[in-house]
Parts: sequence; structure tokens; C-alpha cells
Amino acid sequence: MKNFSYVPQRVCSKQIIFDIDDDNKLHNVKFMGGCPGNLLAIGKLVEGQDAQKIVDILKGNDCGGRGTSCGDQLAIAIESAIKKSA
Repeated sequence: MKNFSYVPQRVCSKQIIFDIDDDNKLHNVKFMGGCPGNLLAIGKLVEGQDAQKIVDILKGNDCGGRGTSCGDQLAIAIESAIKKSA
């Protein structure tokens, strides 16, 4: 299992950490800062899910006209992690 850390842009959260296992499944997704209830829920919902599937679901979600969201930033972080692991 590989651990990743990402600094999101234009959102309230300040860091996203997560693991991707050898089967491309997400684990231990945690957001530092931001809306604690919503971000804790995202972490629970994506636990054990296929990383690319989560990218496909969350990429492009907007928060308050920012052009991004914590979910979108997670998708960007996962995409980057997948590329680094390839």
C-alpha cells in the first residue's frame, strides 16, 4: 500500500492524505481542515472503492462557484497518485 499527500488549491481543506493499495483501492482518506462532517463522510464513502471510479465520480464537482471543491481536489490528488504509481 502506498501513502500519498496532496495540498489542495482554492478550498478550505489544507491537506489530503490517503492510501492506494495494490488493487487500486482507496483507504484512510483524511482531509485536514475544511468542513469536518462532510469531509469525514467523503472518507467513509470512498473507503475500499476503486480509485479511478472515485475520480470519475468526484472530478469537476464545484463548491460555491470556486471552480473546484474538496471532492474535486481529492479526484485531482488521486489522478496524480495513479500517474506516479504507473
